[in-house]
Amino acid sequence: MTTTQLPPCSILLLAGGRGQRMGGQDKGFVEWLGEPLIAHVQRQVRPFTDDLIISCNRNFDRYAPFADQLVSDHEGDFPGPLAGILAGLRAARHSHLLVLPCDVPRIDAALLESMREAASRQPEKPLMLRHDQHWEPLLCVIPLVLLPAFEEAWNSGERSPGRIMRSLGAAALECPDNDPRLANLNTPELLSSHNTVSD
Repeated sequence: MTTTQLPPCSILLLAGGRGQRMGGQDKGFVEWLGEPLIAHVQRQVRPFTDDLIISCNRNFDRYAPFADQLVSDHEGDFPGPLAGILAGLRAARHSHLLVLPCDVPRIDAALLESMREAASRQPEKPLMLRHDQHWEPLLCVIPLVLLPAFEEAWNSGERSPGRIMRSLGAAALECPDNDPRLANLNTPELLSSHNTVSD
């Protein structure tokens, strides 16, 4: 199955956090291999969608060229990734929303295609990546029909996307242990330790 045979999906890049591990910097614009992290991830996902959404809470003018639309948290003070996911679900134009954090610049087209294919096999369930027996709730595909369930969970005080998706019977796409494509380069030390594309 190729991407052209799958229905279109919206893609959300999460770039709305505080960047605490980066000393408060806007993580999307921290550089890796001479480019901001957001540029690396955007280049990988751009061929897969005509509805590329970035969740951000600052630097809107800088993010705008990378996206088809920008969304922001409805609540201030950086309430966490679930707020960004909710904003993305509300804005998405297609039946499914593929979600990625902005700090996974080593994601590749093969994994994105695998995520879409796996999600299409159980189109009413959320899909999360899993490796080393660990769920990756911010690398996921969410059917838009689940937006009311996400909103209900938020309104009841839940702030964990992973708990919500597991409660909704999430499917897992298993990745190899220590898959380098899933490396979260969210500290200066990790950025420097992954300083080549092929390491």
